[in-house]
Amino acid sequence: MSFGPLRGGREGKGKDRHRRFVFLLLDRFTMLSFAGAIEPLRIANRVLGRDAYTWVLAGEGGVERTCSNGASFKLDMGLGEIEREDTVLVCGGIDVQQATTKAILNWLRREARRGAAIGGLCTGAYTVAKAGLLDGKRATIHWENQDSFLEEFEEVKLTKSVFVVDGNRMSTAGGTASIDMMLKIIAEDHGEEVANTVADQLIYSSIRTDQDTQRLSIPTRIGVRHPKLSQVIQMMEQNIEDPISPADLAEDVGMSTRQLERLFRRYLNRSPKRYYMELRLQKARNLLMQTDMSVINVALACGFASPSHFSKCYRAHYRTTPYRERGAHGAPQVTPPRLSV
Repeated sequence: MSFGPLRGGREGKGKDRHRRFVFLLLDRFTMLSFAGAIEPLRIANRVLGRDAYTWVLAGEGGVERTCSNGASFKLDMGLGEIEREDTVLVCGGIDVQQATTKAILNWLRREARRGAAIGGLCTGAYTVAKAGLLDGKRATIHWENQDSFLEEFEEVKLTKSVFVVDGNRMSTAGGTASIDMMLKIIAEDHGEEVANTVADQLIYSSIRTDQDTQRLSIPTRIGVRHPKLSQVIQMMEQNIEDPISPADLAEDVGMSTRQLERLFRRYLNRSPKRYYMELRLQKARNLLMQTDMSVINVALACGFASPSHFSKCYRAHYRTTPYRERGAHGAPQVTPPRLSV
């Protein structure tokens, strides 16, 4: 297939540049994030007409790694020494806490000391942060994992961006965000035209930047386009630990409490109080399954004044207690039951 001439020659501005990526595959990593990172590199090589990018698959044990959908990949290497110029991308998925072993953490710290650039794809940012390599850095992680990440890594400047590149540290939110980050890297290495050609080959028509946020807008998520309703829901989502009363929410958007009640009943078929409670319980469930926080601390983090009230509300909504919920899912996990992508 011919890609046509590029301005300044097929190699663009980085005609002699070569870069190797080491994909560190964690147990039960997410295939979509991995594929979204490696495929742009393959296509970039075709566009440039040479191997500007190479890669190896690494993992503890150096034999094979299985991703969350059951597919298995043969590894090229274990946790051996790599080149200082290499870029390590940690590919995470579900149960990332269990997949983040001491051997992996020690390997990442060693390679970071030797100068390697290191990033995390999807929940791989957890592993990089656990190694202490994101302290003082901007980073991102899948939105389902943000609550637990904030609780555990206070030194990391967590954002809601689809991806973040801060010096020689990188992170993506998961899913197709890997494509956006790799297109940025390709553009920096070889020019915007090469990156755009790669995007065209991927049928990727809307390239996001690190200024784009992960989640759909509130109107899109709830299926309702009402500015005051969206404003109230945003305030609720931003004030989970210290809930705002319905009266104050209504006043902040220039409505009466009764008008706010009718608005929620009409569009969401529940009261503002009920909707707010569901948001708080959803965060509580994430924290129970993703962290080792005590139930008391989870309750406080979600705006409940007492563990007994928290337990009562949790049982009414999820038909189980917080203690049983955690016990049913074993050790703390970094993802809730539905899988991050």
